[in-house]
Amino acid sequence: MTFSSAVGRFRIFALAEAISWAGLLLGMFFKYVVVQNEIGVKIFGPIHGLVFVGFILVTLMAKDPLKWDVRTLVIGLLSSIPPFGTVVFERWASKTGRLNSPVAEQL
Repeated sequence: MTFSSAVGRFRIFALAEAISWAGLLLGMFFKYVVVQNEIGVKIFGPIHGLVFVGFILVTLMAKDPLKWDVRTLVIGLLSSIPPFGTVVFERWASKTGRLNSPVAEQL
């Protein structure tokens, strides 16, 4: 994976978004269940927000080089809402050939 291609950027941000979701959920668990301390949310909240915005931008920028139709783009954008949805979308897009565009590898 590399930042030099649309596919690489998309895969990195899809994974990072899922990891940041995990961190935020863990922070929320500790805040509301374990110790009633919000340090985890204060740390992972902004990280998740930044990675979320990055994922949205990378997904929007991937549409043309990957030749995605509007339906694929919308599903990709919506995948950022549920926890770990970006990884599910990335696996589906890879399995269905939506991450195999020759144009994408040249960018």
